[in-house]
Amino acid sequence: MRQIRQSDKLKNVRYDVRGPILVEAQRLEAEGHRVLKLNIGNPAPFGFEAPEAIVADVTHHLAESQGYSDSRGIYSARTAVAQYYQGRGLRDTAVEDIFIGNGVSELISMVLQAFVDDGNEILVPAPDYPLWTGAVSLSGGKPVHYLCDEDNGWQPDLEDIESKITDATQAIVIINPNNPTGAVYSEQLVRDLVDIARRHDLVVFSDEIYEKIIFEDLQHHHTAAFTGDDVLCLTFSGLSKAYRVCGYRAGWLMISGPQHLATDFLEGLTLLANMRMCANVPAQHAIQTALGGYQSIDDLIVPGGRFYEQSMTAYKLLNDIPGVSCVRPQGALYCFPRLDPEVYPIDDDEAFVMGLLRSKKLLVTHGTGFNWPEPDHFRLVTLPDVEMLTEAIGRIAEHLETLRG
Repeated sequence: MRQIRQSDKLKNVRYDVRGPILVEAQRLEAEGHRVLKLNIGNPAPFGFEAPEAIVADVTHHLAESQGYSDSRGIYSARTAVAQYYQGRGLRDTAVEDIFIGNGVSELISMVLQAFVDDGNEILVPAPDYPLWTGAVSLSGGKPVHYLCDEDNGWQPDLEDIESKITDATQAIVIINPNNPTGAVYSEQLVRDLVDIARRHDLVVFSDEIYEKIIFEDLQHHHTAAFTGDDVLCLTFSGLSKAYRVCGYRAGWLMISGPQHLATDFLEGLTLLANMRMCANVPAQHAIQTALGGYQSIDDLIVPGGRFYEQSMTAYKLLNDIPGVSCVRPQGALYCFPRLDPEVYPIDDDEAFVMGLLRSKKLLVTHGTGFNWPEPDHFRLVTLPDVEMLTEAIGRIAEHLETLRG
């Protein structure tokens, strides 16, 4: 009998956040070990609960959520998203500009399937959220990684972006606030990125899922606020992180700019939305309540709030380890520390995190899993409470001490 093999389309697709290291963690758990999983930004296991009003509203609408909805999303959810952007200066946003999806992840895949032709190049940051790279490859395109500069607070290197644009380049991905680095982009930087897109006739894909998780009174700037009527901008966001409902899978896409030039593309996107029938209907009912109600996230991101205190604790403790440096996160739920190659001559960062897992029963993700070109970083999720996070980073310090030895 013939061997059944995976499609060649998966040849360049990786998602190491849930890759072989997670498989090893599950094996250790099956043996009876307790593994602390700091590989994925999932608030629920660390004591974060959804706002009660959201849960109540979803429950209240269950009886009327048994059938398919409009493939673009229920009207109340799309209206709430449109009004959200209207209230943030994007006054021309209309209900017709909104698609609801099963989280941002589904919408990214749908958009790229509708947009990318074989051989198209898409500019993606390095480091990135690896779904972007994987989804570009799966769509037949070529992800081209532009560097973010660690010495400049992980800001995108504008010269590097310009140097990587070719006749095949079709779009640029902007992740702001950034996963995995926690960088938040200034208004001028966002304007500069949009200006590159404008001069080279690129579509902008703006991943803003962490827009509400920002520290130190910094401000998030919507890319769409600067793209105007001459740059097509697709903005992705949702409820998963700020409202602690990752499992609800409630995300959205907002389309702005010269849609009259994108009619064919938008017909393709609508076709794909129709083919998946619709997004999870019960979760769609959470969107209006979330965006219109009390914003409990605001209590978590200020000094004394858990997101803030945990992020700052992790930043400090990581920098206290000899040979480790970490840029202070300005937002999101992660740290992306660097291991000095002079102190830790690591050639294989996946092997490094596997060793950490086996020796300390602690699961993190290696930096090359985020398409960083060197094996000298790893990503740490900062969701555990301060006590648990202190203990976890203590385990990392102990493991690194053995490598220094």
